[in-house]
Amino acid sequence: MRCPFCAHDDSQVKDSRPTEDGTAIRRRRQCTSCGARFTTFERVQLREVTIIKSGDRREAFDRSKLEQSVALACRKRGIEQERIDQLISGIQRQVETAGDSEVPSARIGELVMDGLRQIDSVAYIRFASVYRDFSEAKDFEEFASTVRDAGGDG
Repeated sequence: MRCPFCAHDDSQVKDSRPTEDGTAIRRRRQCTSCGARFTTFERVQLREVTIIKSGDRREAFDRSKLEQSVALACRKRGIEQERIDQLISGIQRQVETAGDSEVPSARIGELVMDGLRQIDSVAYIRFASVYRDFSEAKDFEEFASTVRDAGGDG
């Protein structure tokens, strides 16, 4: 594993343990050249998945992008990180086991919205505002009223 500090190609594993949700192995490593310590995560990847973006652009599925967008929606909401990790792992598992090597980004957006709807109505609305590209305050009001009418938590 390449050192993120000095780019040396060799490091030693000092400690390994599963993550709390059991979907990855967390490894503490130390660079054999500069001595810096860093953490890596090893996850199972069932298949290579390509995401079809708007305009038919294609890019490899990137879990970290999914993590960033969900984290932004959940920011300052008091949601346990373990619950967020479970949501992300569940979405990744659904995408990888669906049988398709290409998945529209809209499908992933819908999976995130379904998951956030179960966890927190404010995070759900935040994500939806970006995903559905709300442009005016009335867009928020209309969407929030549908969430409220459906009995969303918060």
